[in-house]
Amino acid sequence: MTDIAVRDENNAVAAPTQPSPAMPAMAPSALVQWAFEARQAAQIAESLSKTSFVPASMRGKPGDVTAAILAGQELGLQPMASLRSMDVIQGTPALRAHAMRGLLQSQGHSIQLVESTEAHCTMRGRRKGEAEWQEVTWTLEQAKQLGLLGKDQWKKQPKNMLMARCTGAISRLIAADALYAMPYAAEELGDENGLEAAAPQRSAGRVTSAEILANVPKPVSGPPADRPVSPSPVDTVEPDAEVSVDATAEVVSREQQRRMFALFNDLGYSGDENRQNRLAITAEILELAPDAIESSNDLTAADADLVIAGLETRMAKQQAGA
Repeated sequence: MTDIAVRDENNAVAAPTQPSPAMPAMAPSALVQWAFEARQAAQIAESLSKTSFVPASMRGKPGDVTAAILAGQELGLQPMASLRSMDVIQGTPALRAHAMRGLLQSQGHSIQLVESTEAHCTMRGRRKGEAEWQEVTWTLEQAKQLGLLGKDQWKKQPKNMLMARCTGAISRLIAADALYAMPYAAEELGDENGLEAAAPQRSAGRVTSAEILANVPKPVSGPPADRPVSPSPVDTVEPDAEVSVDATAEVVSREQQRRMFALFNDLGYSGDENRQNRLAITAEILELAPDAIESSNDLTAADADLVIAGLETRMAKQQAGA
């Protein structure tokens, strides 16, 4: 194409016009990039899920393997390192204690084992760039108060379990920002009681359900109009009923109870005649003895989340088999 010279009003020859530069290509957003990486991870997971290189809890579950790879990526772990460092406990992915320590140490934080016996464990940690050490201790007596000593792993290797609890506690204390994707160690999630950084002491006092419910926020919106909802998925709450709870733990909310009841209803366990079945299923999901749960009001908010996740898994399996 021939450039045409243009004369201005003073008969001066103006420079030939130049074509406009092409607009720069827009970079994909972080979300688009993440979605692309998720699809790639899913393709890899389809093959890896059939191998012995993934934990037994994820074997044959490409969806879980994909989630583990993506979660590990957010923590800065390579795919294979993620799969060898994680377990899925009650539907929740979690790092093993040794992997949690290694992750923080790789980022420059310091974690040291001060003392470890069959009866207690003490660890200390120091955030990168800080001079002051933080220290945590877990004892067998604390584990006993939380009802953990009946668990199989606590019977077989109490020393290692105390170390795992200390690891989770000190890691969250000094570098919680490094663990947003997975704040709890797999060994902690394997215990039916609690995800607290340190074992809370059980209160000797008893509170009534009326006192509990007075502090529970009301749900923003009610249940669907076409689904009648009981105030509790396991039994009916009496206003003056006395309930034993851990006063330091967040209690199950009405919204969580509604969700559990709706899931039980969809699974075919509605009505008073199925009360014991609901109790037994709740205990099974929490890995407790069949008669360990007397009322849904005994659940903490963390317990309720685990039960909801377990019921949703059962619902998905039921629908898949239909």
